[in-house]
Amino acid sequence: MADNPKKTGEPDRSLVAMGQAHEVAYWTKRFGVSEAKLKKAVAAVGNSVAKVEAWLKAN
Repeated sequence: MADNPKKTGEPDRSLVAMGQAHEVAYWTKRFGVSEAKLKKAVAAVGNSVAKVEAWLKAN
């Protein structure tokens, strides 16, 4: 997703940007997890969406 939600352009959906509140809200909703669980996943495997998703499925 873009850093600024008002900017137009193609969002980067391959990374989870934990510093962006709108991205945290998007990814917690998409994965159906709490913010704490998302933070734990990102801390464990980095901010790659594919790796975060795999970690969440395994844990």
